Amino acid sequence: MSKDPLSRRDLVRTLALGAAAAALAVRPSRSAEPVKLDVNDPAARALGYVENANSVDTGKYPAYVPGSNCDNCLQLQGKPGNNYRPCSLFQGKLVAVSGWCSGWTAEM
Repeated sequence: MSKDPLSRRDLVRTLALGAAAAALAVRPSRSAEPVKLDVNDPAARALGYVENANSVDTGKYPAYVPGSNCDNCLQLQGKPGNNYRPCSLFQGKLVAVSGWCSGWTAEM
């Protein structure tokens, strides 16, 4: 049995479906949650990030002000009420709201 040759319309439809499937396979998932920032991450270490502001080494970071933490920092993003939220200093990572780093900037 011989098949009918593929019509131009069928070819275009097949190519369009294939391209759409490939685009969906390559697109990053929007539902993927950012990961928590590891205190040993090179960027975290460079800025002295700690998950609990009470553990800041004030000898190493004399600019630390008692009471300052990620929750009252201008860099913190996201919805209040979450214990871990995005930070503009650590793209794609979540920081502890009780944390602190030397990039801390007072909210305006």
